[in-house]
Amino acid sequence: MQTTNPSGRPKVVIVGCGFGGLEAARKLQDADVDVTVIDKTNHHLFQPLLYQVATAGLAAPSIAAPVRGLFRGQKNITTLLGEVSGIDPAARSVQLANGDTVPYDHLIVAAGATHSYFGHDEWSTAAPGLKTLADAFEIRRRVLLSFETAEITADLERRRALLTFVVIGAGPTGVEMAGTLAEIAKHTLSGEFRHIDPASAQVLLIEGGPRVLQAMPESLSVKALEQLQKLGVEVRLNARVTAIDNAGLEVQTGGGADGAPVQSYRIDSSCVVWAAGVAASPLGRMLGAATGVECDRAGRIKVEPDLSLAGHPEISVVGDLAAAMSYAPGKPPKPVPGVSPGAKQAGRAAAANILRRIAGRPTVPFRYADYGNLATIGRNSAVVDLGTPFGPLRFSGRLAWLFWLFAHAYFLIGFRNRIVVMMDWASAYWSFQRNARVVADVQGKSES
Repeated sequence: MQTTNPSGRPKVVIVGCGFGGLEAARKLQDADVDVTVIDKTNHHLFQPLLYQVATAGLAAPSIAAPVRGLFRGQKNITTLLGEVSGIDPAARSVQLANGDTVPYDHLIVAAGATHSYFGHDEWSTAAPGLKTLADAFEIRRRVLLSFETAEITADLERRRALLTFVVIGAGPTGVEMAGTLAEIAKHTLSGEFRHIDPASAQVLLIEGGPRVLQAMPESLSVKALEQLQKLGVEVRLNARVTAIDNAGLEVQTGGGADGAPVQSYRIDSSCVVWAAGVAASPLGRMLGAATGVECDRAGRIKVEPDLSLAGHPEISVVGDLAAAMSYAPGKPPKPVPGVSPGAKQAGRAAAANILRRIAGRPTVPFRYADYGNLATIGRNSAVVDLGTPFGPLRFSGRLAWLFWLFAHAYFLIGFRNRIVVMMDWASAYWSFQRNARVVADVQGKSES
């Protein structure tokens, strides 16, 4: 039996205001429903540019927008700051950590993803990942203080470790982070120190697979590798991390199909960044246990073609939390990649299917439109793989970098953010400076 609120209109609850949750809420802005958006932070974050906050290129407000401000003009939406601690499908309610419950008639869960350390969660303190502003502040603090500490360190071995930066994982985030760290060392900090040469810093990119950017065509992976090496990044492929501590990491190579002997070695580093693994929010397994729906190894919950849960059509799951498939007419189903366009499209599709259910009409399977992949490596360096009606369009270098810049600026939330980011990028391009190099607390997380 459907539970309604005092207005008599169906109540839709959206958990998470990332890309999927935001697009779902926007899709419902003119609908005759009451929407409640619940998020554990008070801001929507443009995650593709989060690494630029971590590397002092952008200030946090440039890539984040207050949730309440986003929905100021959408009168059918209530926003709640809170962390979801449970979902009760039988009672159709969401439990919050503070003890409150929020009833729903229809639920969209878009809680996103977190870091995966492949069973070694103890590595997280020594090698932070990059998913939140707090993560970005911590990485920025570690990067900048490594240079500062090296400046006052007389011991050459200790100084070498301080000036060794390691990024684990050569997906888009890892490639972008490594390229930017190399630019900081060689350009941004040039001439600012008296006892060290920042350009002597070593930036290592460790990848367990045979190439960087494995989701992209091999030709673009080769281009990306060449551009990374040109920036001075040392890329080590087929290298598996076996241990991480506060002083460095252990790496193993060999033992593959080629019969190469297994070799292990240690890298001393005071700044290690984790970009190797992603796991669904713990809310996925929690929801799976409550509904009896299976989750995959990454903790993503398996959804029906219309993004709902088997036996619970009133619950939809989108984004990184969903093990979703794309259903194109006349073609076999294909997995939906865990990228922001997939989350956005799924959010809109889930909201549209809720409106169909309310109207008594059948829902439709989700169809993902793949527009391609982008990754920037550094100044005038990027790779682009676009899907077009005439086939794939692939290019790299300065043109790809300009395309990446304008595409990311276009999709930022808010006109002011677009202008500020473009101005910051223009300033950085001509001056080689990164102006968000403030660390508020050398012992903890910076806050700007």
